[in-house]
Amino acid sequence: MAKGSTGTPATRLLDEEGCDYSIHRYQHNPRSESYGLEAAQALGVTEDDVYKTLVVETDRGFAVAVLPVSHQLSLKAFAAAAGAKRAKLAELSDVVRLTGYVAGGVSPIGQRRALPTVVDDSARNKTGIYVSGGRRGLDIRLKPGDLVELLQARYARLTAT
Repeated sequence: MAKGSTGTPATRLLDEEGCDYSIHRYQHNPRSESYGLEAAQALGVTEDDVYKTLVVETDRGFAVAVLPVSHQLSLKAFAAAAGAKRAKLAELSDVVRLTGYVAGGVSPIGQRRALPTVVDDSARNKTGIYVSGGRRGLDIRLKPGDLVELLQARYARLTAT
């Protein structure tokens, strides 16, 4: 457990639940074209270890996809994993309203509204993954199994083959 002074909803929830995690800060560059790739480079880790959080709108409602920044989300695969027929990326205004986070700082943890979450299957056998800590320039490293348990999420393949 990394009792942090970061004070984001994500870190507060992790602390409340007694989860083991570590905080990783870096200087965010506002001109960066990819928040996830910026995080990987700044933290000195591979792009396959940093996971992005995307809010997706399906015909069954909103849901969250967590997948490596090195890959693109397959909306078809996500729809199938979410038990939906159709899926599209949510509008930024919906993302902010539902999660309470800003673009580039959306954490799958501690969102304003708990949404069904699917984590890409690539995380299943990793010892740790990095996800946003709830603000730009702040990532959290934790065990994928802990993330899935905390969010009552599930694993599925979310990327195109």
